[in-house]
Amino acid sequence: MIYLKEKGAYVFISLFLSLLVCGCNSESKKTQPIENEFQILEKNYLNSLNTIKTQLDSMAMSSNKNDIESLYLKARKEFKWIEPILAFVDSENYKFLNQPNILKIEEEDLTDVKILDPTGFQVLEEHIFSDDFNIQTVTKHAKLTSNRINFIKNNTNFNFLKNHHILWMLRDQIIRTSLTGITGFDSPTENSLEEAQYSYKSLIAILELFKNQFSDESLLSEWKTELNTSISNLKSDFVSFNRYHFTKTHTTNALSLWKQTVTDWKITFPFKKAINYETASLFSDKTFNMNYFSNEKVDSISQEKVELGEMLFYEKALSKNNSISCATCHQAEKYFTDGKKISTGVTRNSPTLLYAALQQSFFYDNRAGSLEGQIVEVVNNANEFHTDLKHLETTVKSNKTYTNAFSKLYNEGITQDNVRNAIATYIRSLTPFNSKFDKNMNGLENTLTTSEINGYNIFNGKGKCATCHFPPLFNGTVPVAYKESEMELIGVPKTNDTIHAEINDDLGRYMVFKTTQRKHFFKTPTVRNIEKTAPYMHNGVFNTLEEVIDFYNRGGGNGLGFNLELQTLPEDKLNLSKQEVTDLIAFMKTLTDSIY
Repeated sequence: MIYLKEKGAYVFISLFLSLLVCGCNSESKKTQPIENEFQILEKNYLNSLNTIKTQLDSMAMSSNKNDIESLYLKARKEFKWIEPILAFVDSENYKFLNQPNILKIEEEDLTDVKILDPTGFQVLEEHIFSDDFNIQTVTKHAKLTSNRINFIKNNTNFNFLKNHHILWMLRDQIIRTSLTGITGFDSPTENSLEEAQYSYKSLIAILELFKNQFSDESLLSEWKTELNTSISNLKSDFVSFNRYHFTKTHTTNALSLWKQTVTDWKITFPFKKAINYETASLFSDKTFNMNYFSNEKVDSISQEKVELGEMLFYEKALSKNNSISCATCHQAEKYFTDGKKISTGVTRNSPTLLYAALQQSFFYDNRAGSLEGQIVEVVNNANEFHTDLKHLETTVKSNKTYTNAFSKLYNEGITQDNVRNAIATYIRSLTPFNSKFDKNMNGLENTLTTSEINGYNIFNGKGKCATCHFPPLFNGTVPVAYKESEMELIGVPKTNDTIHAEINDDLGRYMVFKTTQRKHFFKTPTVRNIEKTAPYMHNGVFNTLEEVIDFYNRGGGNGLGFNLELQTLPEDKLNLSKQEVTDLIAFMKTLTDSIY
């Protein structure tokens, strides 16, 4: 410290330093850069996270149920507002915060099995709006959720974002809203439609923030009109909402505008995702990127490879005793099933191969991770081909027709990998998307009856079918990332006896890693072509769709009295009327493809 005895000198120095500091501050203000769109987006995002955390912390300190309900709804509203951003920039934490109140099991191998208790918004919602309200449980989950929000906030950095990321997050939210957001998938209290409005309002705010990217200002105006119209359409009650109209009209319109925006912004994407950029339809044979669902490189599904794979599919010489082929259990005239309760030589029902390529795991217990891997299992199984991959290669090499075809289509000619790939290529071609429902969704027909449309709305609404069978594939592969094919415990009975019901002996996924909490878990199959693929369930216990719906209408296995602690299917009765059951079946029959 410098001490100046003379008062005048002290005043002079003080004044000088003050001016210097003011000058620096003034200069700092002059040169401070203007925030760009991404910085503003990040600031708004962080503000929302702070708001959510404040509500959660207040919940954790409150003991009044009404106050907690109000605080939760405010936090959830803000969560849905940032959903388009959070789900894109931090997908794992988004899933953590939005996971269902179901025990989570992660099985990498026999030495790496994780059993995780769920927490987050859905867990809070179930406990808060329950008749069995427990303040300690609510406080615990409010604190856990708040801690995760704080972690996300402290690790947020939008420096990596570019314009194409903004378009990705817009499209993801449009698709998410249509396929899961309006179905009750993540809203136990069926507040889905109001929450979808918050997310769509967020999309309008994002587009407005990036308005300078539009060369065509009228395109931005069209966006706002479409999204505002969608929001108005979402102002309906959960049961009566016309989901068919929303998806066919508003989702398709929004995806069409998205495609135009890609051109307007002059965007080139660095890689493809599960759903192709070129399509505005979610119900088309051009919708999905087949490479995304394969461990192998799917360069193209050429007709010649498909024809070669089809020949091998019917080739009985690939089995040890020349007795069976792939087609033995997957017959085209039976929509690639065999019509039996249990297929010959195995312990489970034969699932259809139609749309089998558009999932991430295979067999009822998800033990194979690719079509090519599934073929290995069948070849090695003593009750099926009962041979090995070397036999496949040798057999194919001994056939001149095959030798010539492989030489033409594969650089390496006949190898074990290429034989499997050819068969898998044929299976990948079995994704026609030409059912009555697809044609109506794509505007090629206008032939759906009122009953069929009502059935689709029940499937995606009151019936809760779409919370496990996600359109447009109607299987368990979860939109919009399509990284996981879900498994469920629904409590399938041994026989179709509702009075003396017993759970089926098959332990499903448990047999893969012996994880106790996985007993009776099975993969969610596709509902497409269900009219043609009876009998149903992994053990073929149900012969008709009426029987299947009756099982779900009762609340699954627990509705039959099984007392399964980990049943993932809600045990509450659906209370579907006779007419609603009729409509639901009418809709499912519209998913039958014309495959000949």
